[in-house]
Amino acid sequence: MRKIGALLCVCLMAAVPLAYGQQSNFYIYADKNSPQNHFMPSGWMGDYGDLQFNDQSQKDPFSGVTAMEITYTAKKSQGQGWAGIYWQSSQNNWGQVDSGFDLSEFNKLVFRAKGEAGGEVISVVKVGGITRNASTGEPVAFPDSANVEYGPVRLTNDWQEYSINLAGKDLSYINGGLALIFNSNHTDGSQTIYLDDVHYTYDPDLTEGEAQVSFPFYVYADANSLDNHFIPSGWMPATSGKDVKMDTSWKNYPFSGDSCIRVQYENNSGTRWAGVYWQTPANNWGGVPDAGYNLQGATKLTFWARGDQGGEVVNEFKVGGISSGEHIDSDSAGIGPVQLTKEWKKYEINLQGRDLSYIIGGFAWATNIDVNDPEGIVFYLDEIKYEKE
Repeated sequence: MRKIGALLCVCLMAAVPLAYGQQSNFYIYADKNSPQNHFMPSGWMGDYGDLQFNDQSQKDPFSGVTAMEITYTAKKSQGQGWAGIYWQSSQNNWGQVDSGFDLSEFNKLVFRAKGEAGGEVISVVKVGGITRNASTGEPVAFPDSANVEYGPVRLTNDWQEYSINLAGKDLSYINGGLALIFNSNHTDGSQTIYLDDVHYTYDPDLTEGEAQVSFPFYVYADANSLDNHFIPSGWMPATSGKDVKMDTSWKNYPFSGDSCIRVQYENNSGTRWAGVYWQTPANNWGGVPDAGYNLQGATKLTFWARGDQGGEVVNEFKVGGISSGEHIDSDSAGIGPVQLTKEWKKYEINLQGRDLSYIIGGFAWATNIDVNDPEGIVFYLDEIKYEKE
């Protein structure tokens, strides 16, 4: 992961997690070089080349003399379509160093944020979640004890307060004190946001709440839509980056709205097959605890699809089925093979009787060159959603 030059001050004790029982606030960022600061913004992820970070911006800070300024260009520099930063308990600590904090005395993360123009989106704000090696999938030596997500958040051009409810969560060991993730689907281009006064606190009136979903529950509604859930990060197999090009904001002849998803598949690698999973969070193959959506009540997943020429074959469209980690999908269902027409057509995956209590793989497609034109295919997807009859 990329290192950055300007790092926040950190106060650590080796070997044992730290407890901060009677402190009213535990800061990630109070001001540049503040002795109250903890955690380092060293865990750069995804399209890290699309991120610019300045932790000493003096452009209208919320408090003190500085704020954090983050620009996300959405250029897909590493071909991921998303980028993020983890504030870690020690520099570039992905769970290999025992430097986490015991934050059990707190039950809320509070931060102030604004956009440069207004309308900017933080796709995910996260506490914890560093539990497995992103490359190997193996458990890390010192995993976070919690994984809590919040978002997406659309900002205004004025400072607003946001918070994450952590009541009832196990905060006994937190290495990933904060993570921000930006998704290219949620922006029309480059955006700049500001953060300030980021801290853990205790709210005596806060009670544990279970997140509820309402239907229709979208995987993809439109590019930039805050109704979108899951991230198209699970490219399969390892060679798929050579074989697949996917544009999630294609504006030529969408089924609805302003955009659709265009998929171009060619057998450049010689692997002869490829596919993509929409996951939560990004690149989660079952190693992240407490990450799945409870979609019980949904009876079907519907989507619209068409081929560029007609006759293109997708071997499988799928819900769930990620089964390699400790925190896997609770079930799976799919249809296929599907031969597409040149015009938009609605398809349905029947989910009646399925256990949808924990879904991290919200949608997937897979195909191979042997059932298609050897020169490759182009197809389109739109309006992917879970529905309840």
